[in-house]
Amino acid sequence: MRIRGVRWILHLFVVSACAFVAWNIYSAQRARADEPPYFAIRNARIVPVSGPPIASGTVVVAKGLIQAVGANVTIPPEARVIDGTGLTVYPGLIDAGTDVGLGAVAAPAAGAGGRGGGGGGGRGAAATNAPLSRGPEDRPATTPWENAADQLKSDDSRMATWRGAGFTTALVVPRGGYFPGHAALVDFGEADLPEELVVKTPAALPISLQGGRGEYQGFPSALMGQLSYVRQVFIDAQWYAQAQQTYEAHPQGNSRPAYDHTDVVISHALNSKELVLWPGNTDVDILRALKMAPTLGARWALSGAQQGYLVADAIAAAHVPVFVDVNWPVPPPGGGGGAGGEDTEPLRTLRFRDRAPSTPAALNKAGVKMAFASEGIASPKDILRNVSKSITAGLPADVALRTLTLGAAEIFGVSDRLGSIEPGKIANLVVTDGDIFADATKVKWVFVDGKVFIPPPTPEPAPGAGRGGGAPGGLDMSGNWTFYYTTDNGPDQSTANLQMAADGSITGTLTSQMGTAPILRGQLTGNQFRISIQVPIDGTPTDVNLSGTINGNQVTGTIDVMGMSISFTGRRPSTGAEEVRQ
Repeated sequence: MRIRGVRWILHLFVVSACAFVAWNIYSAQRARADEPPYFAIRNARIVPVSGPPIASGTVVVAKGLIQAVGANVTIPPEARVIDGTGLTVYPGLIDAGTDVGLGAVAAPAAGAGGRGGGGGGGRGAAATNAPLSRGPEDRPATTPWENAADQLKSDDSRMATWRGAGFTTALVVPRGGYFPGHAALVDFGEADLPEELVVKTPAALPISLQGGRGEYQGFPSALMGQLSYVRQVFIDAQWYAQAQQTYEAHPQGNSRPAYDHTDVVISHALNSKELVLWPGNTDVDILRALKMAPTLGARWALSGAQQGYLVADAIAAAHVPVFVDVNWPVPPPGGGGGAGGEDTEPLRTLRFRDRAPSTPAALNKAGVKMAFASEGIASPKDILRNVSKSITAGLPADVALRTLTLGAAEIFGVSDRLGSIEPGKIANLVVTDGDIFADATKVKWVFVDGKVFIPPPTPEPAPGAGRGGGAPGGLDMSGNWTFYYTTDNGPDQSTANLQMAADGSITGTLTSQMGTAPILRGQLTGNQFRISIQVPIDGTPTDVNLSGTINGNQVTGTIDVMGMSISFTGRRPSTGAEEVRQ
């Protein structure tokens, strides 16, 4: 697809939505400085995951670690005791794929790129005078030296939101580009410095086949070009490692290999057996990945795999772990019906939507190791709801819990410190008043690195508040909005007609001079929103993600598509009905 096509997508979908401020951000209270280093949760049901549940027992936390667990445990006299009667203690949950903790994705500085120094324009819009690509050596949208551990933002309120729902750890993945950088395993606690939250880095090297065009035009311009480019990067890295090793052994009389930042980083990832995440969501993509990824010389895992129910046996035969994207496909607003009420969506699309939640059950039956990734889900409660759909579709509940805890930790190589309730492991715990997959269950306490957090209760909507039912806290974003942004052609504007449900979900349409597009997934959490749209580019469904914040009747945000970003602002006419409670 030409750059012009990407600008068309940006122009069409920069009509983003809004959010609201009055609902309390779902954050937790940090432990006081004088808080004792010992805690004990007693008389609780304990689900260690690594062993059978304990009907009534005690967990002792000491200086950030689990000191003891069992039915008969001595509680230190200096411990703060929490009565767990009627409560259940689980290991902290692990999200195996999210950008929570990275804040808004910013565009790179102008001029970044080139063979050895970047080629990373994947996070920013390409310039109109971008040079024509000569081929793979231009390194488009390639920044493997970036690391999520260095990009953590302590003011990303989504970390507290995820923690409040029981997710204490996540694989935080950089976005934008074919090689956006290393993912890091991060605890969602609080610390004076963000890097104190890092559990393991690098934890994985993600690959995207929707990386954007970088600072060059013309390459890669199609899927085959993208696949060839990614493969060539690995071949170059292998050659570089061999050439460097040969030169180090016999430097005299030989020319030294030219330094290449990408080759150095990728070759190190190969030598250290770092986990490479290769994308594949449909059955065709998955089968292609199973043939191509093993040729890279890397230790790899499949990510996406929503249509894995069709090829579970082939995945099992490859003996690779799978990071299942639980952001299941949903119907467009109105159910996809045509003007006469008929369903215009193809049968394959309808079948995919219906059967996608059965993929974890099929993979489990085939003996495949799994982890669950949220991949753009706006609310962590929806992660658990979507996993519950897989349980309904045949995945045993205990397997689902293990996949969210110890199973993920094993894939990441950190099962000696995370994923289960055992002495000596990091004290990441979730205390609930019921089954963790039950929608009515509430999280009472969360421990991250031994620090206790108490999620505040979710406010109920104010009676009669808003125009469209309202979001949590009586807030409402329903209505007509005007959005302002600047493209290569100068200032422009678009409109949005939005509806907000009582649970904060967003539906509606986004309209520009180029046409109207439905919102497929949208959610408002606190004062931050995220909207996802999927559009066909070169015949391939492509994600368009919009995110931002609201202040009263004004909204600011960014839209990301194929590694490019653009900023926008917007406002809604003040009628008094949409005023929020401060």
